[in-house]
Amino acid sequence: MRASFKFISVLIVAIHGDPVSKTRTFPQDFLWGVGSSAYQIEGGWNADNKGESIWDRMVHTYPDKIVDQSNGDITSDSYHQWRRDVQMVKDLHVSTYRFSLSWTRIMPGGYMNHVSTAGIKYYSNLIDELLRYNITPMVTIYHWDLPQRLQELGGWTNPEIIPIFKDYARLVLEMFGDRVKTWTTLNEPWHVCEYGYGVDYMAPSYDFPGIPAYLCTHNMLKAHAEVVHMYREQFQKRQRGRMGITIDSSWMQPKDANSPEDREASERALQFYVGWFAHPIFSKEGNYPKVMIDRIRNLSREQGFGSRSRLPEFTEEEVRRIRGTADFFGLNSYTTYLVHPNDHNNSVNFRVPSFDHDMGVVQTRDPNWQGSGSTWLKVVPKGLYNLIRWIHREYDGPEIIITENGVSDRGGLEDYARVDYLNSYLSAVLDAIEDGVNVSGYIVWSLMDSFEWKAGFTEKFGLYHVDFNSPKRTRTPKISAKVYGHICKSNSIDWSYRPVLDEQQLVAMAQLPADDDSLAKASGAASTATIWSWSLVLLMVTLVGLNTWHC
Repeated sequence: MRASFKFISVLIVAIHGDPVSKTRTFPQDFLWGVGSSAYQIEGGWNADNKGESIWDRMVHTYPDKIVDQSNGDITSDSYHQWRRDVQMVKDLHVSTYRFSLSWTRIMPGGYMNHVSTAGIKYYSNLIDELLRYNITPMVTIYHWDLPQRLQELGGWTNPEIIPIFKDYARLVLEMFGDRVKTWTTLNEPWHVCEYGYGVDYMAPSYDFPGIPAYLCTHNMLKAHAEVVHMYREQFQKRQRGRMGITIDSSWMQPKDANSPEDREASERALQFYVGWFAHPIFSKEGNYPKVMIDRIRNLSREQGFGSRSRLPEFTEEEVRRIRGTADFFGLNSYTTYLVHPNDHNNSVNFRVPSFDHDMGVVQTRDPNWQGSGSTWLKVVPKGLYNLIRWIHREYDGPEIIITENGVSDRGGLEDYARVDYLNSYLSAVLDAIEDGVNVSGYIVWSLMDSFEWKAGFTEKFGLYHVDFNSPKRTRTPKISAKVYGHICKSNSIDWSYRPVLDEQQLVAMAQLPADDDSLAKASGAASTATIWSWSLVLLMVTLVGLNTWHC
């Protein structure tokens, strides 16, 4: 009998990396949250004189750039359903709700000359409703939806955007700073600059590699610094809040851990992805990482750009002004890549010049890694542990808040694969905390299913299902909502807590449209494999139980 139980323990460890019976507890003051972003959930794209954003322009002008040719015109309709959203946040037992402001809902043209009273009122009501339930608002000032009129001036490649962004930030600090105590200036500037300007992927979809992405980053870092200095000098003392930035990266795992070249490629990739933005702010010396400065200068010269690097240079004063401009390190991370160096012949055919060619690193995935509803998102919990350990070492132990982490599927309410993802990634976070990394909070992505940028509505990240065929955009909690709520309420991970659908959920599931149901079935072997793994565990428990009965 004892041998049978030992076998079950080994089986469970093999599947999840930790015994399901083990409950692990987080520090008492750990911050639990859930997140969303304005364009993805609000809808009301032109309600109450809201202005046009670069995403409005792209999805309306080039609908074929979105997988299902959808858009965010209505999406989850949070512009009208915000009270229900807050109730959902409350039911999750989180302490923090992370959301972003739509620049064009507040300043329709991007400038101070036209401020929308309706936009100010919408966010003020949302903030007040959150505080009514003792939920802390964590507000992102910019999450990708630049006013289209500013894009026509060059957007983030034009240094004129720096004082304009500062004006916008000043207004929202004046309007909401008495109630909002946690701010992030920018969300994922790598995506804004490289995916927006360097390639044909996200709005404004420039597809101009190797030059404008570096101009974009240069101006974003300056704009971030100016806003933080303004906050510290004019608002922080009386408003008593904090301000940081959110940077995104995957873990870059050497393809061959024993290869010095692959290990060097891993370090270089991290400097290009994380260090590009974090080194100027969080390092002791400031400025861009030396490897970026040297490689891009040398390649620029080889490519005929003369002595002037495609990577702009900061003055000494600018280096000093940007360094230290964050009260915490916001990190968005979802997955891991295997990396090895590109060869001198550029055999992978990176465009020249381009960010990828400058970095000189090839990214792949292990085919054995568990998948998700997104081709790019593989489930590798140890990668998050490695990444936050690297940030801790590289930047002398900054406070890290994981501002986004989550997994996609293709629909449905029985999202046990998401449950296992949360448990395993949170276990990795707790491992890092126990090893001395200063991680103070975790914000799951995302509150509800929404418009997932280029993927449209084909990929679902939400803890709550949204019926996009219903005029009311009915929300229904998934299994993961129950589990995450349990985690937040108990401040612990409990692998054994695996609820089933209740009556409300069963009724909702019966009403799911056929396409949602079919997408759920097509969400890949990841969900099925996870559920089968648990079925195997339960079967073994049953067999042991029968064995005990006959003993």
